[in-house]
Amino acid sequence: MESWGFGATVRRWRDRVAPEAVGVPVGRRRRAAGLRREELAALAGISADYLTRLEQGRATAPSAQVVEALARALRINDAERDLLYRLAGHAAPGRDVVPSRVPPSVQRLLDRLAHTPVVVWDASWTLVLANAPYDALMGATTAWHGLERNAIWRNLTGRNGRVVHTPEERAGLEAGLVADLRLTVSRYPADRGLARLVGELRGCPRFPELWEAAPPAQGPARRKIIDHPAVGRITLDCDTLVVAQDDLRIMAYTAEPGTEDAERLALAIVLGTQSLV
Repeated sequence: MESWGFGATVRRWRDRVAPEAVGVPVGRRRRAAGLRREELAALAGISADYLTRLEQGRATAPSAQVVEALARALRINDAERDLLYRLAGHAAPGRDVVPSRVPPSVQRLLDRLAHTPVVVWDASWTLVLANAPYDALMGATTAWHGLERNAIWRNLTGRNGRVVHTPEERAGLEAGLVADLRLTVSRYPADRGLARLVGELRGCPRFPELWEAAPPAQGPARRKIIDHPAVGRITLDCDTLVVAQDDLRIMAYTAEPGTEDAERLALAIVLGTQSLV
């Protein structure tokens, strides 16, 4: 199988993915049994042009982030994921590295939340994935690269986007995120990427102080105000679900049914997903 090469492997595995299994609508005139190239690209958060070059062997050095995104979109098992990493020239992440793997069982859960704004972070608070309703609510995450994908860096540098915080809420959020990162470093002391992240964060003015501080007594506020450019301010419940075995944080944003906030959220999702098409 390894003789296929990375691009050919992705191409063959794309053909075997049933569109309905990954939430892709199937029309009557559809001829392809598996995923179309543009469909896989959209699921993985990469451009269709780049996927074309990968499959044709014209791009030969995909990043580990791209490999993981394709593995997730293709719904492959752990052994196949490890193979995909090797074909791309990377070592598969071991247990001493912060995991960013979304296992099939968790992906099925996310599929059931397809109409709810949901974002998934790893234990370093680096973005793993965001669904279309989340991007519609908060602004597109697809253009984030490098440190831009880290929630701690974004908050410490004022790039928290559309969420409205009081000074007290912001201070508590930043302290909580850094305290959680400190625990993550203690669990993954050999992760070089995590060490580089901490080194980069030390350049943020408040980070060194927060790194040495005691954890905050209270967790982050569960209700958040989103200042959406098209529909105005929306007050939402934000619940964080921790997948302990895979060290993931799933954040879901919801509103009480029948309220004005629920109506604004629905409108924001409709307007945002239309603009993302």
